[in-house]
Amino acid sequence: MRKLFFSESACKETKLHSAPHSWLPLERGKLSKFSGHAAAGSSIDSLMKMPEPAVLPHLKPADYVDVLAQIHEELESCPPDEKSCLYLLQFQVFRGLGEATLSRRSLQSAWDKASTIHEKLIFGAWLKYEKKGEEAIADLLTSCGKCSQEFRLLDFVSQVSTGSHLMSCDDDESDEFRGSAVVHFWIRDDMIACDRRKLAALSTPLYAMLNGGFRESYLEVIDMSRNGISPIGMRAISKFSLSGRLPYLSADAILEMLDFANKFCCKGLKDACERKLASFVSSRQDAIDFMECSLELGCSILAASCLQVLLNELPECLNDEQAVRIFSSANKAQRLTMVGNASFSLYCLLSEVSMSTNPTSDVTVSFLEKLVESASDSRQKQLALHQLACTRFLRKDYPESERLFNAAFSAGHLYSLAGLARLASLRGNKHFALKLLDSVMSSRWPLGWMYQERALYLEGDNKLESLNKATELDPTLTYPYMFRAASLMKRQSVEAALMEINRILGFKLVLECLELRFCCYLALEDYRAALCDVQAILTLAPDYRMIGGRVAAKQLRMLVLENVEQWTAADCWMQLYDRWSAVDDIGSLSVIYQMLESDNAKGVLYFRQSLLLLRLNCPEAAMRSLQLAREHAASDHERLVYEGWILYDTGHCEEGLQKAEASIAIQRSFEAFFLKAYALADSSLDPSTSATVVSLLEDALRCPSDRLRKGQALNNLGSVYVDCGKLDLAAECYINALKIGHTRAHQGLARVHFLRNNRAGAYDEMTKLIEKARNNASAYEKRSEYCDRELTKTDLQMVTKLDPLRVYPYRYRAAVLMDNHKEKEAIAELTKAIAFKADLNLLHLRAAFHEHIGDISSALRDCRAALSVDPNHQEMLELHHRVNSQEP
Repeated sequence: MRKLFFSESACKETKLHSAPHSWLPLERGKLSKFSGHAAAGSSIDSLMKMPEPAVLPHLKPADYVDVLAQIHEELESCPPDEKSCLYLLQFQVFRGLGEATLSRRSLQSAWDKASTIHEKLIFGAWLKYEKKGEEAIADLLTSCGKCSQEFRLLDFVSQVSTGSHLMSCDDDESDEFRGSAVVHFWIRDDMIACDRRKLAALSTPLYAMLNGGFRESYLEVIDMSRNGISPIGMRAISKFSLSGRLPYLSADAILEMLDFANKFCCKGLKDACERKLASFVSSRQDAIDFMECSLELGCSILAASCLQVLLNELPECLNDEQAVRIFSSANKAQRLTMVGNASFSLYCLLSEVSMSTNPTSDVTVSFLEKLVESASDSRQKQLALHQLACTRFLRKDYPESERLFNAAFSAGHLYSLAGLARLASLRGNKHFALKLLDSVMSSRWPLGWMYQERALYLEGDNKLESLNKATELDPTLTYPYMFRAASLMKRQSVEAALMEINRILGFKLVLECLELRFCCYLALEDYRAALCDVQAILTLAPDYRMIGGRVAAKQLRMLVLENVEQWTAADCWMQLYDRWSAVDDIGSLSVIYQMLESDNAKGVLYFRQSLLLLRLNCPEAAMRSLQLAREHAASDHERLVYEGWILYDTGHCEEGLQKAEASIAIQRSFEAFFLKAYALADSSLDPSTSATVVSLLEDALRCPSDRLRKGQALNNLGSVYVDCGKLDLAAECYINALKIGHTRAHQGLARVHFLRNNRAGAYDEMTKLIEKARNNASAYEKRSEYCDRELTKTDLQMVTKLDPLRVYPYRYRAAVLMDNHKEKEAIAELTKAIAFKADLNLLHLRAAFHEHIGDISSALRDCRAALSVDPNHQEMLELHHRVNSQEP
């Protein structure tokens, strides 16, 4: 995805005296009421009801690092046919951690390493489901001459080898046939002549019938009228016995032949009929009809063909009762026919899709029950039992839910204890719920979710204390912030509630938190700010419903809008400039949403929207906006630019470059040159490329554009100049960018000051950025590089307070502790962050620390977990090799 232009190359790592250089290379880049409009009786109190956090239907190991390390170790030595199941387990671990990018990569690996056709089509369908809405990318790649397999049906029939199933009776000279060489079959007043020897070679039962001790061995005419075969079908069988090929026939005729082949165990004929019928499966109804036949007759090739068509239509096919019945009613033998040994993978997919649609439906329950049946080891059982328990819990089937949570917990899934505690509380036994949690927390390192869960059964200060501890251990948990903010609101401390909810919105964009802040602004009667948040919500989720799902967000927006002075188009542009310059990304999103209602240049606005969504770490919403930009492009050359960005943002850099060049060939434009500069810099490792990139950015700046984009181009050009050592030119670019409101240029200018040995100037420049930017965690982090160690520590503490997901401060503090020979404290600092963030750099450094103190087994575990996060990281591979060689 797009990042700050040239952030890696523009900021070469330089050692500063304040950095603990012996361990750490310096990281860079890296309402009371609505006035007259309230819904009947709606007050802030009714808006602020805080539901309990859900018991999530995810695999959440007590120590995910240990599980990832185990998976990596098993992947190194297991047979090829076990790899895809291990990658599926890895996918589930990353899904439980909320790591969408890593979980999708694991799914891709499962597809890549699939050893059977069934696994290939299941994981292919899963990837397609995960990438729903991205089908346009395949079309764009095709237009660039690149074939994409992501959204295509797998031609697996041709990949299944055809074994020879004919008996070799022709080669056995001692084999004498008792009857004549020709045998006739009487069917419905029709006589079909067949070669006795060739027909007998189709199967052992036919051979016994035509040349064994049966009466038919001596007959020249055999009555086949009662065997369900028509004259057309029998003639086709005769031809097949002679040539080994099926003639062109209707599907009904092939089905007759298939039934015949099944009755008489004609493996070669059955295989040929299956393959022919597979070519007739082109629609969902075809797949349903043929699947029923294939399961009855045990036709695995035909069943797989039908399965692929059904899975290719997820989630829509789960609205078809016939399709659901096939999956829900299949017994063990039928599942073997339909999906081989990949039953667990299939029902994992079906359960995932069904739970996302309706987690309490009968369909979801039936799929999860099949998942439990298919689980073959303890880790699969943990996932299956826990997910079924969560669904039973939501359906208020509490006894069964308790049984399942207990089974999952007994299988080793510690998080299932949260379900057992909820059930105890529902029975009015909060004391027992607390006892359950305390028993676990006393025996191991406690996790954030344990304190969050514990808080649900406490009151007053004890509750808040537990929630504060939950936030300390896992700052990504949403519920503690929301509860604290709601509690402050009820005590009429609206400003304090705002500060609390802003803590999490500063680093994690959560719709429920935006909704809560919307309520805070209503209480303050700050309708402009409330409008901002509801418009940001609608940007991210156009159909979002608020107040417990009772009111559409669009309806609330219209009510708030009546209390706000309307902006003209010019007002909107001025507001956008101001918010963009203040690095207020949520405010900018809101202004663009408002502009889209009236502005004719929708393509440009949707494109701006996509940039903001990327900054806010909302890649799916960003891609949706880019595709809308493409749909609303005012010209062909503009459309090509948006297509180029779609390709670039999905990792197809060279194809993005082609689109940029095609756009320039039609008309020279700022955005086309800008895209080309981006794509060229990313696709080429040649240092001489810098001169071309400079030329392209200069061409872009000579084209008409608004100052928002020109400021970005000037900033990027300055970065290239820094790379080339042209500091005067770089400073000029940054100063010009600042003149037109591109606030982020302070960071580049600080870099220039530092390279000129002006650390005080660099510090002051970053201070200006901190004062101007609404979201300034990264600015504090950068400023920390330009001051002495004590001020560095202070700035990095502020970074962790503003954005606990930024990993550099943890690494820095750990490295300082290590330099001071406080090894246990250094490892604990890293462990604190690793508990809620699966980060390669954190794991890498902790592995090095473990190696340093001689704890080789812990070092090896961290290496393996890190390689699960990034299997191709060279430094990590080298450390893993070194540590592995030391293991006794």
